[in-house]
Amino acid sequence: MTAFFSGFLGKAARLAMAVATLGLVGLDMQAASAEDLAKDLFGSKKLPAATDARSYGFYSKGCFSGGMAIATDGPTWQAMRLSRNRRWGHPAMISLIEKLSRDATADGWPGLLIGDISQPRGGPMLTGHASHQIGLDADIWFTPMPDRRLSATERENMSAVSMVNDKTHLVIDKRWTPAHARLLQRAASYPEVERILVNPGIKKKLCDTVTGDRSWLRKVRPFWGHDYHFHVRIGCQPGSQGCKEQDPTPRGDGCDKSLAWWFTEEPWRPATGPEKPKARDIMTMASLPKECRAVLAAPSPVNEAAVTYHGTGAPAAVATAPAPRPQEPGNPVISDPGVPATAKSFVPRPSVDIPLPRPRPANP
Repeated sequence: MTAFFSGFLGKAARLAMAVATLGLVGLDMQAASAEDLAKDLFGSKKLPAATDARSYGFYSKGCFSGGMAIATDGPTWQAMRLSRNRRWGHPAMISLIEKLSRDATADGWPGLLIGDISQPRGGPMLTGHASHQIGLDADIWFTPMPDRRLSATERENMSAVSMVNDKTHLVIDKRWTPAHARLLQRAASYPEVERILVNPGIKKKLCDTVTGDRSWLRKVRPFWGHDYHFHVRIGCQPGSQGCKEQDPTPRGDGCDKSLAWWFTEEPWRPATGPEKPKARDIMTMASLPKECRAVLAAPSPVNEAAVTYHGTGAPAAVATAPAPRPQEPGNPVISDPGVPATAKSFVPRPSVDIPLPRPRPANP
């Protein structure tokens, strides 16, 4: 009997070692309940799903697998707010951020301070954003990277600088430089970038000052907030059949009546009545594409280092576990979903809308 248990424990130890070697350390055999709050489940994941890189659902209602992290420090960037664990994105998004950091430096920008990208497996966040759920959104600070490495404490507590006067909603001229405009132009120059969200005052400054080729201004859209950072969004990537595209941006450079609306009283009128709960706070797993349950249950990579991109200039490639994806009942293999119709730019259509305290334009 002693020999039996000794042999059994030996086999168990070897199995555990094999599982860890294959990268299955994060395998969750319990399928998420449809009633579970999605933000709690996705917010608790420390590592991505080690499967093919795919996005599911819409930017404000979905998840993604095969994510990579951008390194906390690179030759031309530094990541901020590390405790949030939001340095993760689709490999195409991570590669683009690194490319932007190199190109912007060549243009004369000192380097990028990178804000939130996504959680390891996307999904709604415990705090903050409505979007950033499918690994295709990223926030870049308007504050230039300093000429030294910031400490962990500085990355948590350093305040980004707003470029806009809260009362006039116009850019503070002493803070704005031609280098800021070049940085936005460089980001807009990439074909995969579909939208760049900025404060309306910043959009107006660009409309008033950009000369020559103004075609790139079409991608720069005004939206509330975004006074200390700009939001880069790329389109659905090849292989992500379950990713829901956003509507194309309207024609023209956007320096028209749609921009003038932002400088009326209406967009800034205080909300009346009780505030409705934010969608992220009430979104259950039943609200997300069915593939997101499999994303949650998929194996994790061996460790964070295996899926961290340090910037080689080559496209980021996700490191996946060689084991098959789980196929237990209630935890289907990830496949192409049917996703409800969704929004034009930043939030979903009214059927799944995220209440805002003020009216919003038809085409941000």
